Amino acid sequence: MGAIQIDSVNVIVRSHYMPLFSRLGQYPMELLDDIAYRQRSLFEYWGHEASLIPVSLYPLFKHRMMDAQPGSRVAQLLKSEPLYVESVFREIQEGGPLVVSGLSDPGQRTGPWWGYSKGKIALEWLFATGRLAIANRRNFARVYDLAERVIDSQHLNAPVLPREEAVRELLRTSIQALGIGTAADIADYYRIRPQLVKKPLSELENDGHLVRVAVEGWNEPAYIRSGVTATDKVEATALLSPFDSLIWKRDRMERLFGFRYRIEIYVPQAARKYGYYVMPFLMGDQLVARVDLKADRLKSTLIVKSAHLEEGQDSGQVTGELAPQLGAMSRWLGLEQVSVDRRGNLSRELTAAMRKQ
Repeated sequence: MGAIQIDSVNVIVRSHYMPLFSRLGQYPMELLDDIAYRQRSLFEYWGHEASLIPVSLYPLFKHRMMDAQPGSRVAQLLKSEPLYVESVFREIQEGGPLVVSGLSDPGQRTGPWWGYSKGKIALEWLFATGRLAIANRRNFARVYDLAERVIDSQHLNAPVLPREEAVRELLRTSIQALGIGTAADIADYYRIRPQLVKKPLSELENDGHLVRVAVEGWNEPAYIRSGVTATDKVEATALLSPFDSLIWKRDRMERLFGFRYRIEIYVPQAARKYGYYVMPFLMGDQLVARVDLKADRLKSTLIVKSAHLEEGQDSGQVTGELAPQLGAMSRWLGLEQVSVDRRGNLSRELTAAMRKQ
């Protein structure tokens, strides 16, 4: 994995903790915070949206920091209060790390969701341009500090690579994380503009790092790492967060698994087909079901609000694998039980399977 996406939705647990559970099982959640904010082996930046990224890749993002352009909110702030951004920087420089509310003049929010205050606008601009970095999270709020006090000097002060070389290295990391993908898939991993990847991919292919392949049913050529061999059988079971890197690019997900998936958080409740926070279930090399989950901490219960079986799958086999995964997730979250509601074509059989756990 070359990045873990961060998202504020907390229906089950903050989304950046989930990908490691999907791959490792019941790991101690605090280890991720330790690796990111105390060991500083990961850093926060705009990788694939807001992400935790291996700090060794920090130099590859310097061009993104250097190329950052002020959006309308930043431009308006720079025009209306031209000294404000620098005053925010000096406040952190002299006083140490701060959340936005800790600023002496944070300003007022302009709305409940993304209505940033002027303090938040300034901090995010300083973060985007690499002058500040994220030192920690406090109740999920970003704690900002000077980049040199967060990023190890060997990475912070590494020479700026030529732009094409940096893109090439990011693409190489992307395909290692993806396993296989088209040019568009590989570009999307770190949100690289598609028009920038043709030449670097060709160079990686010519240098023997990547191999171009054809995939049955795909209209575009794909790439894999050189030396990769196929396995006869994949033995894996995992519940996947909507923000898991395996399913970031929905059309790739559909091409790989024949599984059409759309997150319905922002869909009105009456119009939702599967639910609010639906997690695909991976079994072997197929996505075989989807469950809408919620952690009710007051009742110490992991609630399966709906459970749907994909067409052509064996319900008994799926529930036999899904039930232990739900039990493991509830224990990992510190919950005492799993409750299955009646919605969905898999709910009745899943209820019976949970009773056997």
